[in-house]
Amino acid sequence: MKKDDCFYLGKIVKKYSFKGELLVKLDTDEPELYEQMESVFVEVRNNLVPFFIEASQLHKSELLRIKFEDVDTEADADALIKSELYLPLEFLPKLDDDKFYFHEIIGFKVEDKHFGHVGIITAVNDSTAQSLFEIDRNGIEILIPMNDEFIDRVDKDNKTIFVETPEGLIDLYLEDN
Repeated sequence: MKKDDCFYLGKIVKKYSFKGELLVKLDTDEPELYEQMESVFVEVRNNLVPFFIEASQLHKSELLRIKFEDVDTEADADALIKSELYLPLEFLPKLDDDKFYFHEIIGFKVEDKHFGHVGIITAVNDSTAQSLFEIDRNGIEILIPMNDEFIDRVDKDNKTIFVETPEGLIDLYLEDN
């Protein structure tokens, strides 16, 4: 299994018991969806390794307490702390038509109500306070905040996101070129 075929589920943050149990900080708004997993991929030395889950339960709402098969000691558990967990993309819950996962929209066209065709989404920058569409327009990068007020609709069938940005926002990126 390659990381490109998976989504990031969370990170092992600490041990829970001396019997090899671990606590995972999940990267989700719906942790209960992942409480009954049978297995998960753990990144070990840059490889995704399948681990089977003996038992798991939510712990203090945002953490998942996991007991992996064959992880029975504190030393076994220590070796996995700070490891990232992944699941295959097909395990992602289906979203309503107007919602999307970031990986889904790479390659989508962006059409602005006033400007017209903006370009193609090459990435999503979520390292800032507000996530941004990174859009390529003939070699020029245009950044548009992923703001509900700017997104009119998402047409998944035609791989197009329709936006209405504040007047002049897109032109700012094109003035020097």
